[in-house]
Amino acid sequence: MDDKLTIETCDESCSGTQIDFKVVKENLVDESAASAMADLFKTLGDATRVKIIHALSQSELCVHDLTQVLDMGQSAISHQLRFLRNLRIVKRRKVGKTVFYSLDDDHVEQIFIQTLQHLRHD
Repeated sequence: MDDKLTIETCDESCSGTQIDFKVVKENLVDESAASAMADLFKTLGDATRVKIIHALSQSELCVHDLTQVLDMGQSAISHQLRFLRNLRIVKRRKVGKTVFYSLDDDHVEQIFIQTLQHLRHD
């Protein structure tokens, strides 16, 4: 990555594109959706949560399983799972006293897979 500060500008002779700015503005994501999307990406900005999501993309797991996979304490894992559940990234299923976690839906998995593919792309 370039360490120099680069200011993106158009060439002086640029007169812009021939698009209708009004149409672009009308189709722009609304503030609520933009905020929710930013929250999702902030959530993915934590390495522990990324590892939890990746583990759950492979299999439904209980808290104990996740402590073993991530070499972390149960309290730390539970805290992150609560955070992820509140944002509907993971869901839980209770069997007796054991709680199993999985990704909330296929969209979460697809976002994760697409992000990994993007990062691995040459």
